[in-house]
Amino acid sequence: MTSSTSPPAACAPGPGRRDAETTKAAIMRAARHLLARHAHTDITLKAVAERAGVSAPLVLKYFGSKDALFTRIMSFEEDAEAVLDAPLCDLGRHMVSYLLTSQAERGADPILRIVYAPLHREHGYVLRANFRTQVVRRLGDRLAGPDAGLRAELAVGMLLGLGVMYGIARGPHLRAAAIAEITDRYAPAVQACLTPPSPLPPE
Repeated sequence: MTSSTSPPAACAPGPGRRDAETTKAAIMRAARHLLARHAHTDITLKAVAERAGVSAPLVLKYFGSKDALFTRIMSFEEDAEAVLDAPLCDLGRHMVSYLLTSQAERGADPILRIVYAPLHREHGYVLRANFRTQVVRRLGDRLAGPDAGLRAELAVGMLLGLGVMYGIARGPHLRAAAIAEITDRYAPAVQACLTPPSPLPPE
């Protein structure tokens, strides 16, 4: 006798799982925000929890300790994946637009926390090393032509400068302009660093 019972459907993540992931993401956003504005030693779990809208014990539940949380935050792997997620021919535009949108809509720059590395003493060395490897070198590895490493550093430097003026100095003219307008003006200069220079015509 065959059973008429239908095979079980694939299980989707339950509400508890989704809530946990949402909470962890909120905690990481809060920690990134604080790390971009305060020295590592001055940031407390209580401050992270308050900004994330959760309790300090919940931060410990998900991350174990302050050091474990900030080890995650000092990595640029996920940020680099998002910042560099475009074909090379359109990468400059994507980088500029993504950076500005992150600032305007989420109040968090994906790479700007590197600017505060000197605040963090020994943790600053980790932050700088991660940034060079996970962002700059990763970009350089994608570039063709001569001086790929130099061009990657120049492109990222331009992006950081824009992030500082938009998110830290908060230039009033820049903040008042539409993101699309800023991108139209700024992205070609970034893209010029990413595109290999054309060979000189023979004399």
